[in-house]
Amino acid sequence: MHKTTILVGAQWGDEGKGKVIDFLTEDVEYVVRYQGGNNAGHTVVIGDDKYVLHLIPSGILHPGKICVIGHGVVIDPKALIDEIELLKSKGMQVEEQLKISDRAHVIFPYHRKLDELRELKAKGIIGTTKKGIGPCYADKVSRVGIRIGDLFDGKYLRGRLSANVEEKNAILRDFHDAAGFSVEEIFNDYAGYAEYLKKYVCDSTYLLNEAYRAGKSILFEGAQGTFLDVDYGTYPFVTSSNATAGGACIGAGIGPSRIERVLGVVKAYTTRVGEGPFPTEFESGLKEKIREKGGEFGATTGRARRCGWFDAVLVKCSVDINGIDSVIITKLDVLDDLKTIKICTAYNYKGETYSNIPGIPGFLEECEPVYEEHPGWGQKTSDITEYENLPENARKYVARIKELIGADIMLVSVGKSRKQTMPCG
Repeated sequence: MHKTTILVGAQWGDEGKGKVIDFLTEDVEYVVRYQGGNNAGHTVVIGDDKYVLHLIPSGILHPGKICVIGHGVVIDPKALIDEIELLKSKGMQVEEQLKISDRAHVIFPYHRKLDELRELKAKGIIGTTKKGIGPCYADKVSRVGIRIGDLFDGKYLRGRLSANVEEKNAILRDFHDAAGFSVEEIFNDYAGYAEYLKKYVCDSTYLLNEAYRAGKSILFEGAQGTFLDVDYGTYPFVTSSNATAGGACIGAGIGPSRIERVLGVVKAYTTRVGEGPFPTEFESGLKEKIREKGGEFGATTGRARRCGWFDAVLVKCSVDINGIDSVIITKLDVLDDLKTIKICTAYNYKGETYSNIPGIPGFLEECEPVYEEHPGWGQKTSDITEYENLPENARKYVARIKELIGADIMLVSVGKSRKQTMPCG
């Protein structure tokens, strides 16, 4: 058994990481969220119950597992408290399982307001969720952020908050012609949040390294996907943190030499939410068909996801960026009814063929995908539980993906539930 595993989304997010984390959690003792905020959601279906988690690792659905929100995450305390209360109402032992880093940065009302107003000025060009994630990370990098641990020192918090509110109110008033915020109101609200969350807060870096030294198994989970990473994604249509495997070391405080395995999750096709280039996007008719069958609507926003053919160039780049050892393929069953299935194997751009994604401005917007076609299998797969019982053409499709991306296929999923996940080969 591997002591440390990082699980990443290898496309544009929404690959089904929540379900895979839930599946893998049975064999680990700690589950760690290392980046992002409540702008992402992991959906897990257990029996007749559906859980959508935005901040708390989905390992919380397994009794006895320690779930850690690392310092690379930005936290909206009210959203986190609502999530805790929801889980407690369903009988989860959150107080025994959840740990929150004292170094995680805090989202404030002015972050959310600035996020919303900037998106309005940009006429929705980025497609932000308006949850305040980007402005909070900007404050972190600008060294004016406020961390979870700061909430417990009233004098320090008031001083930091006063300086920030003064600056943000000036921006809101002078640049956005909008009303500002009251230091006292925010201070009082967040003092209440701090009192509620105090029992969960700890030095998570120390906790995790002690667990590692004790031989405990740890699963690190990212939000979003590789190509929404602020450095490696389709900039500027990206999130504000490092969703790639390297982000786990920074956002959780575990050294890279202690990571034993990296797993990537991909859909059997491709989706993305919001704006940005998408070379293999379907025509509208097929897009709507796959969207409906695959339930392709954002767990956080409810926004309809854009859908397209599997992009092997994209995923192979993801394998390289993350150092992915094995891949899990989800939603193979969504393709059951298609007579012909395409895979993008290269891009044509201005007369040249590329098998990589260079940093050329407008490359992904202007390139033409090079496809190879595969026959569909025309058979329901959602009730199949053994890989060898999948239709031959489905297995050939999976084998071709393996060949093109240069990584082993570990699991294949044909539905939402835990039992619809099968080892490959």
